[in-house]
Amino acid sequence: MDSRHQSSHKLNKAEKKFLRKQIKAKHTLLRHEGIETVSYATQNLVVANGGLGNGVSRNQLLPVLEDCGLVDALLMPPNKPYSFVRYKTTEESRKAHATLNGKEIVDDLGQKIILYLNFVEKAQWKELGPQALPPGLMVVEEIISSEDEKMLLESINWTEDTDNENFQKCLKHRRVKHFGYEFRYDNNNVDKDRPLPGGLPDICDSILEKWLQEGYIKHKPDQLTINQYQPGHGIPAHIDTHSAFEDEIISLSLGSEIVMDFKHPDGITVPVMLPRRSLLVMTGESRYLWTHGITPRKFDTIQASEHHKSGIITSDVGDLTLSKRGIRTSFTFRKVRRTPCNCSYYVACDSQRKESPPSFPESDQEASQLEREYVHRVYEEIAGHFSSTRHTPWPHIVEFLKALPDGSIVADIGCGNGKYLGINKELYMIGCDRSQNLVDICRERQFQAFACDALAVPVRSESCDACISIAVIHHFATAERRVLALQELVRLLRPGGKALIYVWAMEQEYNKQKSKYLKGNRISQGKKEEISSDASAQGLLLEQMPDMGHQDTASSVPCFSDIQEGECHSNKVANSELPVHTNRTSFHSQDVLVPWHLKGSSGKAKPVESLGPLGSCDTSAVFHRYYHVFCEGELEAACQTLSNVSILQSYYDQGNWCVILQKL
Repeated sequence: MDSRHQSSHKLNKAEKKFLRKQIKAKHTLLRHEGIETVSYATQNLVVANGGLGNGVSRNQLLPVLEDCGLVDALLMPPNKPYSFVRYKTTEESRKAHATLNGKEIVDDLGQKIILYLNFVEKAQWKELGPQALPPGLMVVEEIISSEDEKMLLESINWTEDTDNENFQKCLKHRRVKHFGYEFRYDNNNVDKDRPLPGGLPDICDSILEKWLQEGYIKHKPDQLTINQYQPGHGIPAHIDTHSAFEDEIISLSLGSEIVMDFKHPDGITVPVMLPRRSLLVMTGESRYLWTHGITPRKFDTIQASEHHKSGIITSDVGDLTLSKRGIRTSFTFRKVRRTPCNCSYYVACDSQRKESPPSFPESDQEASQLEREYVHRVYEEIAGHFSSTRHTPWPHIVEFLKALPDGSIVADIGCGNGKYLGINKELYMIGCDRSQNLVDICRERQFQAFACDALAVPVRSESCDACISIAVIHHFATAERRVLALQELVRLLRPGGKALIYVWAMEQEYNKQKSKYLKGNRISQGKKEEISSDASAQGLLLEQMPDMGHQDTASSVPCFSDIQEGECHSNKVANSELPVHTNRTSFHSQDVLVPWHLKGSSGKAKPVESLGPLGSCDTSAVFHRYYHVFCEGELEAACQTLSNVSILQSYYDQGNWCVILQKL
C-alpha cells in the first residue's frame, strides 16, 4: 500500500494485516541480511519472498515486474529469499510498489508465494570474486549424441535377477549398479581379487575407445558405477579413495543436467554445471584433494544466459535463475589401482598415512584414550587460536545467566576461554576446563578458573545454584561417559538448581533453516559476501518458503558415503575407522573427527613432532577433534536416565540441541 494513502482513511482488518507483514519483512531484511529500506520512493526495490531461495525463478518473477514498467535490472542472489529490481524511472518503481505489494504468485513447486516490496537506495549485494575450475578438472559438452544417450539408458536393466552379481544396490536415495569390480560402501574400496563376471558392458567399449583416441582420457577404465538420482536427491561430498583407483576419474551425465559442488579443504566451494550428455574428467588436484558431491534439492541455481551451459556457476546475481532437476543417470568410470598411491596430496591420501584414524571405542578404556588423544591434547595445542575465535556469547545462554537471581553461585563446566564467566556481574561464577592452556587464558582475563576433568569436578556436592555445560558433553566417546558427565553436573546442583546444556546437533538444517555452522561455508577465492547466508531469512519472511528438499551440503564420509543428513547411526562398528568430517558441511555420522586448521604458531600452540593421526607438521597444521553429534531427542533421553531431575525446557539453537534441567 502506498504510504501517502495510509492516513487518508481508516485501515480495514486485511490492510492492517498486510501492513504488519510488510513491516515484518522490512525488519527481517534489516536484522538478518543488513538490507536497509527507505520510506521514500527510489528506482530500486527489494522484493521479499521473490528470490531463488523461495523457489521463484527469474522467468517467473521478471514478467510480473515488467507489467509495472521497464525493468533495468533484476538481481537474484543465490539461495536468498529476496531479489532486487531496478526500474528505469522512479515513477515505474512507485507503481510496482503500489501494485505488487501483497501480490500472490505461484512458485515452481505450485505453492503460493506473497510478495512484499520495499524501496532501497541501492542493491546491497557484493559480488564474489572470480573463480576458476579446480586444477585438473575438465567438462566436455555434448560428448555423445542423443541417440547414444538413449541407447545407454535403455541398456540398464534395473529389474534383473537378484542372483546376478551386478544386480543393483538400493542405497537410501539412489539406485546403483557396478561393473568390473563392486565398489564397497562399507570401506570405500574395491576387492581387487574379486572382479565381477562380464567386465564392463559391451556398449561402453566403442565410446571409451573414441574418448581415448580423441585425448579426453589417458587410460581405459576397468570399473564402472552407474547411479540413478531422482530429483531432490544427491550424494555426500567425498574424495574417491586414493588406494582404490588411479588418477583419472570420469563421469558421464545422462538424462538431466546437474550442479556438482567441489570443495577445497580450505573451505573454497566451486559449483560446476554438468550439462546433459557432458563428460566430467577429474585428474590431479581435483581428483585427489577436492571433494565432490551433489546437494540434495529439487532445483539448482544456474546461469540464465543461453550461451552458458557448462562450467562454474558464477556469482553474477543479474544472470541467475532456477533449473528444475530431472532424473539423472551417471556412468562413472575408473581404473582400479594395483600399486600404492604416491600422489603429492598426502593429507588426503590413505596410502601415505603413517597411522590410521582411530576406531570406534569398544571399552571405557579405549574411550578414555580416544578423548586424551583427540580432545584433551588437541585443545592444549590449539588453545590460543581457538580462544581467538570464541568471543561472541550466544543470546540464549546470556538470557539464562541474566535470569538467575543476584548472588547465585554458578559453575561453567568446560568454560574454554571464559567467554561466559563475565556475562552477569551479579553472579559468583567459577569455571573449569580440561585444558590448562585455556584455563590460563581465563586467569589472564581475571576470571576464577581451574583445570579438571568434567567427570570429576573438585567442588562440593549441592553447592551451586546453577551450572552451564556448553559444547562439552559431545566430546565424550561413549553413551555411558556422556551420562556420567550429566550426573556430575547434577551432583553440583543444590535442590532446585538448574543446568543449561548445549551439544552439537546432527541436524545442521532444521525447520528448513541452515545453522550458522553451515552458513559459514561461504568462502570464495575473491571477496567474501558481506550479507549473511541464506537460512537466516528463509522461512522468516512470513513463513512463505516452500519445501525444496534438503538444502544441505553433504560432507566427506570415508565410512558411510550413502548415509544422508539427518539419519542417526549410533551403532558402533567393530574395527571401523572414525570418519573425518568436512568442515562447514552436514554430518553423516554421529561419531566423527572434525579438523581444526591451526594457522602458524598461533597462541599457546607448541611445535610438535607429530600432530596425531591425519595431522601434518606445516605452518597450517591440521588437528582432529573427536565429536559425538546428537540426534533430536537424544540429549533429553540421556537426561531422563537421571533419577533426580526434571527437564524444564529443550530446544534447538543454531545447530545445537539444548536442555534446561532442574534438580528435584
